[in-house]
Amino acid sequence: MSGMKKINSRFGEIEYDPAQTLFFPEGLIGFEKLRRFVVIPNKKEGILFWIQSVEDPEVAFIVTDPTQFFLDYRVVPDQQEQQKLEIADVGGCFNLVVVTVHPDKAVTLNLAAPILFAPATNRAIQVILEGTAYQPRTPLPAPAK
Repeated sequence: MSGMKKINSRFGEIEYDPAQTLFFPEGLIGFEKLRRFVVIPNKKEGILFWIQSVEDPEVAFIVTDPTQFFLDYRVVPDQQEQQKLEIADVGGCFNLVVVTVHPDKAVTLNLAAPILFAPATNRAIQVILEGTAYQPRTPLPAPAK
């Protein structure tokens, strides 16, 4: 059993298990030096959750599973990305996207730069999709009536 660690963050003091941190071998776009993130459990039942940087208490991102909103959204890792994730097949990979809440309360998803996440290895990489119709600021679809 590995020892728990504590960090101070914008959510107050967080206790976490270092073995359970998300590891980004290349960091995130604009935050290449930050490699380890803790997933903050969502207190409310919801589809958005925070990932908090272990190295920088000021840095946290809201992420979500884009298929909750865009059913056909799927980004599959290529061979090189599979190596970075340390997985043998693409089935073990999930997509997450960064969510931005704007000052006017509008919410957008960055579908142009998804995070490929492999739960088996707890590794994740953010990729930039080339020549895609997906936008970095995709508004949430209107709820179905």
